[in-house]
Amino acid sequence: MSGQAHPVHVVGAGPGGLATAAALQRRGIRSVVLEKSPSVGASWRSHYDRLRLHTTRRWSALPGLSIPRSYGRWVARDDLVRYLEAYAEHHRVELAAGVEVDRIERSADDEGWTLHANGGRRLAAPAVVVATGHNHTARLPDWPGRQSFTGELLHASRYRNATPYAGKDVLVVGVGNTGAEIAVDLIESGAARVRLAVRTPPHIVRRSTLGWPAQANGVLCRHLPTRLVDRVADRMARLTVPDLTPYGLPRPESGLYTRARQGAIPVQDVGLLKAIRNRRVEPVAAVESFEGDTVTLADGAGLTPDVVIAATGYSRGLGNLVGHLDVLDATGSPLAHGPRTHPNAPGLFFTGYTNPLSGMLRELSRDADRIARAIARHAA
Repeated sequence: MSGQAHPVHVVGAGPGGLATAAALQRRGIRSVVLEKSPSVGASWRSHYDRLRLHTTRRWSALPGLSIPRSYGRWVARDDLVRYLEAYAEHHRVELAAGVEVDRIERSADDEGWTLHANGGRRLAAPAVVVATGHNHTARLPDWPGRQSFTGELLHASRYRNATPYAGKDVLVVGVGNTGAEIAVDLIESGAARVRLAVRTPPHIVRRSTLGWPAQANGVLCRHLPTRLVDRVADRMARLTVPDLTPYGLPRPESGLYTRARQGAIPVQDVGLLKAIRNRRVEPVAAVESFEGDTVTLADGAGLTPDVVIAATGYSRGLGNLVGHLDVLDATGSPLAHGPRTHPNAPGLFFTGYTNPLSGMLRELSRDADRIARAIARHAA
């Protein structure tokens, strides 16, 4: 396919886009990675300072280039960015930076795709891989009275470090991995008080137990029955994770794998358990509304924090790009993923829109070669 008239276009220069471009190159298929930012790994650059991968260095590397051992077992944010830069250079990925694609349509001859981009560009491609990322658009709930709040309200995507919040009373909303880690960061760095608003108690797991990473359990259980994994995970949690019910955070009612299959990934402990048991981070009920300086919780309590940090997740942000093609489900996620394509959109692929227990980087690395094989078959 080296003589192809137009390159395959990959939208997004994060790990999924770079891995897929490298896999296409190995098959002799020319691709161009379109990235709206000036450089690769844009979303990773904007994460909070203390972030480290919750997946091991070995199982986070992309195909064709290992992550340096000097980066340690749990790779820091800045080191991952350096790795992505090295990966793009190592594989000679053809990157078109500053190109923002806002709509993808079938070509006039129905043989390929047309990408509409900034500057009036119209790009033709025989196949397209969308890799704009799982965490694309910050989602801030439309709480009643939110606009009237006189304190500071920000989404977790704008949080960098705890320095601006030293000596302040902070309410973190949401107890996923991001909310949990920000709460720990705040209390370890001088916030006067940190409360953590919880709607549904999460599963909390040790990042590793006796050197065995939690990710390895996720890899092992991928093809096991859900009920079996739920039972095993419950027994392991009772052995390794203290009961936080006396501190306001009861054990979850539904099973770990059941929740994971619904999109709720377990929280890996990076200090939250200790902080709650020491009563330095205080679990409270979910946020219901705002009024002036007061935040009202689901149990009727009223708080007056200086700052509210909403770790309330992200949307995929695919509606404007491909929503008109009927390839998204009710949540805005792709109906077909990886090497599979939707019947409405042959040659249109998506990668990086799941968050499996086995690790997102590991799975999108596996998807990269599968997508490349599918594109080679599609071209043939």
